[in-house]
Amino acid sequence: MNASKGNHGSSGLRGWWADPPRSGMRRLINPWEYRHLHAFGITRIAGGSISAAAGFICLGYGVTDWAAFFLVIAALNLAGGTWFLSVARSEPAQT
Repeated sequence: MNASKGNHGSSGLRGWWADPPRSGMRRLINPWEYRHLHAFGITRIAGGSISAAAGFICLGYGVTDWAAFFLVIAALNLAGGTWFLSVARSEPAQT
């Protein structure tokens, strides 16, 4: 009566996070993002470029605190997007 139906391996948060299986630093990537690495990598790079533009505009107006904020966000997004694309490129082709 109380028998579970379906996938036994992906129960709870730990099971959800382990699907799809991956190793090393790739475990830090959210599983939903991991399934769409190329799209999220490009999105992060685009967001980082927009943040960098906002940072340079703030520098032009002399608002250095906001410029530093936007430039740090841009650097993190650009680094994350580059990492996502390198992980996507190193993955074996799925058949």
